[in-house]
Amino acid sequence: MKTTVACRMIFKNLREYLAWLYYQYLLITGIYVLEPWEKSIFNSILFSAIAMVIYTSYVFVPIHVRLALEFFSGVFGGQTKSTMTLMN
Repeated sequence: MKTTVACRMIFKNLREYLAWLYYQYLLITGIYVLEPWEKSIFNSILFSAIAMVIYTSYVFVPIHVRLALEFFSGVFGGQTKSTMTLMN
């Protein structure tokens, strides 16, 4: 009995916190004054842009970090790859 009451309170508090966060989002972005169809278009564009930034970061940042590490290891005297073949 006590666990179900505690779970309900947790979910109620979580729901209220998420509603508060959404309200803050509406106030900060100023979209609380828009009509529902305008809100959906704004949210679609915003979340699409965020998704593209996350995907681009996931794909391209590791490549650039590796290239930067190779460059700086060469600049600061690190071992470079040898292009000479081994001779017997």
